[in-house]
Amino acid sequence: MSDTPESDRPEQTAPPAPLKHRSATLYEGTIRATTRSFLYALGQDDEDIERPHIGVFHTGGEMSPCNLNLREQAQHAKTGIYAAGGTPHECPVVSVSDGLTMAHSGMRFSLVSRELIADSVEASVRGHQWDGIFGLGACDKNLPGLMMGMVRCNVPSVFVHGGSALPGQMPGPDGRDLNVVDTYETIGQVLAGQATPEQLAEVSQACLPSAGACAGQFTANTMGMVSEALGLAPIGSSMVPAVFSERAPLMRRAARQLMAAVHATLTGGAPLPRDIVTRQALENACAVVSATGGSTNAALHIPAIAHEAGIRFHLDDVAEVFARTPLIGDLRPGGRYLARDVHYIGGAGVILRELLAGGFLHGDVLTFTGRTLAEELADANAPDGRVVRRLADALSRDGGLAVLKGNLCPDGALLKTAGLKTLVHSGPARVFENEEEAQAAVQAMRYERGDVIVIRNEGPKGSPGMREMLGITALLYGQGMGDQVALLTDGRFSGATRGLCIGYAGPEAADGGPIALLRNGDRVHIDARAGVRSITVDLSDEVLAQRAAERAQAGLRGRRPLGGVLEKYAATVRPSHQGAVTHSGGVVWLRDES
Repeated sequence: MSDTPESDRPEQTAPPAPLKHRSATLYEGTIRATTRSFLYALGQDDEDIERPHIGVFHTGGEMSPCNLNLREQAQHAKTGIYAAGGTPHECPVVSVSDGLTMAHSGMRFSLVSRELIADSVEASVRGHQWDGIFGLGACDKNLPGLMMGMVRCNVPSVFVHGGSALPGQMPGPDGRDLNVVDTYETIGQVLAGQATPEQLAEVSQACLPSAGACAGQFTANTMGMVSEALGLAPIGSSMVPAVFSERAPLMRRAARQLMAAVHATLTGGAPLPRDIVTRQALENACAVVSATGGSTNAALHIPAIAHEAGIRFHLDDVAEVFARTPLIGDLRPGGRYLARDVHYIGGAGVILRELLAGGFLHGDVLTFTGRTLAEELADANAPDGRVVRRLADALSRDGGLAVLKGNLCPDGALLKTAGLKTLVHSGPARVFENEEEAQAAVQAMRYERGDVIVIRNEGPKGSPGMREMLGITALLYGQGMGDQVALLTDGRFSGATRGLCIGYAGPEAADGGPIALLRNGDRVHIDARAGVRSITVDLSDEVLAQRAAERAQAGLRGRRPLGGVLEKYAATVRPSHQGAVTHSGGVVWLRDES
């Protein structure tokens, strides 16, 4: 028996409880024995079960060439996860192809699929208590949908763009590079009598020779660069073509980096997506879009990603960054080069490093690796001077996109200015109530040089689903009228769109925006020059108010019940200048609730 007085003995404390990954909820304790049975049935043993569990989310499948080889790439990610101490779970999610839904009613499901993807990630991660997310997507809405899901769930995450397709090549001595936009524009040439059906067939068969996303700086490749600028993707990953062998080690490296972050969460040493997606990171994302003349759809997707982080970042915020960031990437559709060409000169890091050097990026933001963006860009190449210019030799000092405002679009509208020959246009409105009406008129060339073609009732709520109208814009160019008319819609445009095409007009017609009040012949003025950025109609406030009252008295056109996902979407979707999101955003879940 000890002679030491009890009051002098050291206080006895219990050893600290071992730190555990959240997936321990799945299998620990007697009551979870059945859960372990399900994990055994997946081919796991006790060692596998007690590792961190990682959801490998991909949009692979045969919906489009963009998705075609994503499952194959995901297998390399799974290998990297397992080798680095994790247990991967393959989680395929839905994808809707913009290419196969263009110019018909199926396009209503394109933007909706972004929400379905984010919701699927949330349901799987929170339902199964996964410890981390590896996201892999390549078609337009895949990329933002997966990133939105990562930020919503706020577990260690990495995103990798599945890569672009290789360009095709024009048959014969011309030998020029082709991509899918060439087919759209050749359709217009056939309708205008400037090309033959045989020439169209040649272009159609040659323009898309491999798996991967569309080859230009369209929506998928734009959002791939955005993923790097946000800090959610490895630097240099987004421009590697989908069919290149180097994608396999890229996937394994990204998986190892993700697992380092997952292991570090036990000691609080790894940044989570909401630590990474800050206001400064969102500004970086906008900067790379402007610097490359990227897709106007980014102005929907970046605010939506911000919304998941609880950050109010709307079209006005996007506009500020667009206006101050120079255009240095000479990329199609406004320029000359493709994603493959960016890869050959060093990838998106070339653009990001040049922007950082010029003070157009915040270099101190965190990336998923735990290092800052500036640290990640330290070894990036300098611009080559052709595909990517030096800032001193920028293609434009005020970027490749512009947000226009005025009495016609009080909440703003968006125009890709990269490659435009003119930034000013005035003309009479030629109004269509939906895309089908406009498509028929353009195909029959029932419009005049100088017109402002207006397509309304295609916004997020009014469509519903906010259809994308690459088909019409490409037809106009194919008919030789791309620089002779303007087009305004409350719907969307593809990243492949070029010309004086203004989309995302807000408020949309379904919300009573001025676009709903336009009539044939109303004079519309567009001025996208720096310092102006306006879109107006020659109607007084009194006339607009009178038309609004008449419209309200007449009542909106009745619509049969939509049913299904479109009905739910129309009931919850918010305006396009807020990102067309469908929930309150930024909710923080407690560990035992997540």
